[in-house]
Amino acid sequence: MRRAGFIVLYYVSWAAFAAVGLLLNLACAPLLLAPRRRARARSVRSWIRFLFDLWVRWFHASKVLHIRWRGFDRPLTAGTVYVANHPTLLDATFLLARLPDAICIFKPALMHNPAIGPAAVMAGYVSGRDPLEILVSAADEVAHGRSLLIFPEGTRTGPGSVLEPLKHGFAFVAHRGRAPVQLILIEASDGLVPRGRPWWLPPRQLPAKMTITLDERWDYDATREPRQLSAEVEQRMLAGLRKRAPS
Repeated sequence: MRRAGFIVLYYVSWAAFAAVGLLLNLACAPLLLAPRRRARARSVRSWIRFLFDLWVRWFHASKVLHIRWRGFDRPLTAGTVYVANHPTLLDATFLLARLPDAICIFKPALMHNPAIGPAAVMAGYVSGRDPLEILVSAADEVAHGRSLLIFPEGTRTGPGSVLEPLKHGFAFVAHRGRAPVQLILIEASDGLVPRGRPWWLPPRQLPAKMTITLDERWDYDATREPRQLSAEVEQRMLAGLRKRAPS
């Protein structure tokens, strides 16, 4: 009976997310045609952050998911490339609830989705079909003081894996944008919307748990090549996740 109650709350959580997301995108859609659209981007990002934070608070209040934040008592700075592993579908929403003035990279198909795209476009999220153009645009945004949230695995971590091989794009963005890189490590309960598991299947463990840790930081160093930075971040990320993984 207890698990059944949590399953109901789990579905209520997603229904609330969908309803609020739809209202936000309906509100943003007319703004796409308004003049000075870019001037409203920061305000839209603030609303997204506020709404995602409400979702985090709902999970805590309902006890469906307990999120533990480690190290987040330290100040978070904008103009930073925030790099995280990607074990669940929920990672981006929770991190965007905390990171200062953050953007992320969206797939082009999602940017054209009327249920998701208007808010993402208005928020100034980066998208495109040319990978180099995307990275250059992201670096320019970071150089102008925006934070960038990026999952360098490129997709959610595969079943049975601790970490997928990292792509080097985030290091190029940090180098070109003269920005620091901040590592975030995420651990989650088994079955909490990992790759290959649809969102509508409840987690195997309820209440579910997630731990989000603010880990090592690399300040900008003009002499450090992007590939070297990427290798250092991957090594640290892998070591940190293996250390925390259950034996």
